[in-house]
Amino acid sequence: MRIKRFNSLERCFHFFLIVTFLIQTATGFSRVFVSTHWGERLIAFWGGYKAATTLHIWVGMVMIIGFVIHTFYILARIRWRNFSESVFGPDSLMPNLNDARNITQQVLYFFGLRPPPRFDRWTYWEKFDYWAVYWGMPLLAITGLMTAYPLMTSQVFPGWFLNIAALLHRAEAVLAVSYIFIVHFFIGHLRPFSFPMNEAMFSGSVPLEELQEEKPVWVARLENDGQLQQLRSNVPARWFRIAYFMFGYAALCVGIYLLVNGIIYSRFVSFH
Repeated sequence: MRIKRFNSLERCFHFFLIVTFLIQTATGFSRVFVSTHWGERLIAFWGGYKAATTLHIWVGMVMIIGFVIHTFYILARIRWRNFSESVFGPDSLMPNLNDARNITQQVLYFFGLRPPPRFDRWTYWEKFDYWAVYWGMPLLAITGLMTAYPLMTSQVFPGWFLNIAALLHRAEAVLAVSYIFIVHFFIGHLRPFSFPMNEAMFSGSVPLEELQEEKPVWVARLENDGQLQQLRSNVPARWFRIAYFMFGYAALCVGIYLLVNGIIYSRFVSFH
């Protein structure tokens, strides 16, 4: 028996973010590392520096549109007549006191002082993953637009704002790439619960046995509320599993390739 965790639109948001983020990382790195042999090869792949820059800007525009659509989607899901429960309840991604308790208990568990925390629908690291992207997107968008259109920016702000914007854009990009390609990839695919791949965001569902082990509080809550059967989901088709495994590991390989080369060649470039 499988339990539905994500609807089709939420999975589309994740797919959209994977594709656009990889393109932005590859085009951004090709420009930053253009003075290195690796950067020259990346630039050649995109058809030259100008083509990489144009693609970086336009995909950035698409990401901004996706961010706005996602924000409206989140607002549309709020039950305004039950605002507090909708925003701060256990089905919400908003951090709450239970997350602080779970983090404390997790640390104590690492030292053998407490049993592991029992999670509800969202773990604290899943919430951090979500909000790390959500606050990072506006910063990248604003600083990216400022540096993409320097003449318009300098008509409104002093010229030194462009230096600050470029520094913030690169720093946030490096932080996002490092977090996604190290922490998120490890949690998503290499933990014992997830290995060889966390399929939830692709198939939309998770085996009930896995949920009972990793999120027992959520399963118990669904049983008490009589919602467990309503969330029952079919096993994904074999061809679909093969397709998303291939896509997921292709994305993983591209990300690791960009990260490793970025680290190797970082000594040849200046980020400020």
